Amino acid sequence: MTGDGSRRRGAALEADLLDAAWEELAEVGYARLTMEGVAARARTGKQVLYRRWPNRAQLVRAVVRRRSGALGEQVPDTGELRGDVLAVLRGMVERQRELGPDVIHGLLAEVPDVDPDFARIMRGVLGVILERAAGRGEIVSGDLPGRVISLPADLLRHEMLLGREPVSEQVLVEIVDDVFLPLVRRG
Repeated sequence: MTGDGSRRRGAALEADLLDAAWEELAEVGYARLTMEGVAARARTGKQVLYRRWPNRAQLVRAVVRRRSGALGEQVPDTGELRGDVLAVLRGMVERQRELGPDVIHGLLAEVPDVDPDFARIMRGVLGVILERAAGRGEIVSGDLPGRVISLPADLLRHEMLLGREPVSEQVLVEIVDDVFLPLVRRG
């Protein structure tokens, strides 16, 4: 209920819930985040949360999407393959900086169970980038195995899991220049 006695609904309620989740996350961290804590902060029942998000990982993913957009929303177009892939990875690192290592580690540890579409989304984004690169003649074909297409995001995810600090620009450049580009440019 809001202060005037009216019941919050729809987009206004969801915005309040996501704001409460963000505040709770900032205060207690991912490991101690509970649906009960978020519900108390939002002044609602936890069943209201569970109707929208079945677990805390999905709730936090919704918070992240609201704050920084969905991963697949915008495909970078810098005019070159290298720049596009680096832009995708930099976007992922920016999220890491915004959220902090506690949240990133918690989400990455749970993502395979709660978001089987993560790999599909990343393959989609990187697939579009590779098709553009093929159209520009930078690579022979954008038709590559899924593991090759998702490799930059997979390697970055691995780096994020191993470290407590945001992944450095040097690591991103190594992933792109030393691993990914040689794979996709061979032909």
